Amino acid sequence: MEEKFDRAPGAGRALLPSARPGLGDGGADAAPKDAFFSQREPLRQPKTSPPSSENNVNTANELAGGDFRRQSKPPQNVYSNSMAASKGCNVDGLVKTSKLSVNAPEFVPTGFAVLEDTGLYDDSEGHYSEPCPTLADMVADFLLHLSSSPGSFDTDIEYISSVLNSWVTTQDLLQELVELIYTQSTAIPNFSYTGARLCNYLSHHLSINPQSGNFRRLLLKRCQTEFEMKDTAVKGDLEVQKRFHSFVLFLGELYLNLEVKSAKGPPNRAAILLIALKDLLNCLFSNPADANLICAVKLLKLTGSVLDDTWKESGKPYMQELVQRIENIVLDASCSRDVKQMLLKLVELRSSDWGRVQAAAAACHATPDNDPNYFMNEPTFYTADGTPFTAADPEYSEKYQEILDREEYFPELYEENGESDLFFDDEMDPEIEEAFENFCLETERKRGQ
Repeated sequence: MEEKFDRAPGAGRALLPSARPGLGDGGADAAPKDAFFSQREPLRQPKTSPPSSENNVNTANELAGGDFRRQSKPPQNVYSNSMAASKGCNVDGLVKTSKLSVNAPEFVPTGFAVLEDTGLYDDSEGHYSEPCPTLADMVADFLLHLSSSPGSFDTDIEYISSVLNSWVTTQDLLQELVELIYTQSTAIPNFSYTGARLCNYLSHHLSINPQSGNFRRLLLKRCQTEFEMKDTAVKGDLEVQKRFHSFVLFLGELYLNLEVKSAKGPPNRAAILLIALKDLLNCLFSNPADANLICAVKLLKLTGSVLDDTWKESGKPYMQELVQRIENIVLDASCSRDVKQMLLKLVELRSSDWGRVQAAAAACHATPDNDPNYFMNEPTFYTADGTPFTAADPEYSEKYQEILDREEYFPELYEENGESDLFFDDEMDPEIEEAFENFCLETERKRGQ
């Protein structure tokens, strides 16, 4: 009896079939045993290439013949199976009827969408190029930056002006620039002040000066167009009124910030805007709806002191007439209670000279009577019951003397700076000492947990 063991590393001690037929131990009985061991899974996958189509056909025949010892062979080639599955396929016929060409520049499968050339790819540079920005895009970026960072106006305005000078070279572009700035200044919330400053700077630093007018002249023409629709706008719907009120506040900022050079002396404000603001205020008060009155109050809070001073210098009582109209509206108009309260606060503000404080006296001559900031930097003291008081308090002398008396009576309780510094003697009361020791023990116990 011959036995042959598989000596491969990791192999089991399974009996292998004899190399020569007839040398097995069981003769005819050895066939089932040979079949059983031949179905055993290999130790590792073979590294040989997949069998050819001929071997696949032979393998299929052997499997059909019942030779189960061939079941461990790799599966048939997929490509050969697909070719075999095409029953009666005439290859020559397909080649003759095909529309494919070997000379085609590229192959595009059926149903594949071809992207159109948008011209953004530059073959010479080898990278995608950005589309050229327009004046509207550039101005929108500038205004958005100034709106989000108004504190950077002084540092960025010179660069913005230089870029606009390089772009705005024709009359049409100048007109477009004026329209863009006006639209954004009346559309972006809280941008009217920065927009007015931008208009003032560009009116002096834009180099283009066509015959139709420079930047300031075109801007005033655009404002005049909106001004002429005031009688209709104050009676329009909410959206029309909102747009008109934005224009009114922008015109107020423009009057305060737009400077007109004079032949002699410092620059002046545009007198045409002063007349326009007076007419706009009369128009708003003539239609005492809540929205119109609120807009008038905002405009007077913004420009009231300047308008009042200018009219007083020219001897015109326009501001007093406006105050009289406000008082009549408070008495007779059917506006809301909150709006009436705003109007009364405005009258009170004007009676206090628009909240302005006279110039403070020199430090050497300052007294509580002539300098409202006399007690600004004085320290704050506290009485025995914790009540704060300063040098501006009428009873300052008495309260401060009480602090000095307490400090003199209990000198050991005060430091040099006058603050109390309570302390304990070395010897404590027995009950306090016991309570303190218990507190320390309890604290240590909690730390140890």
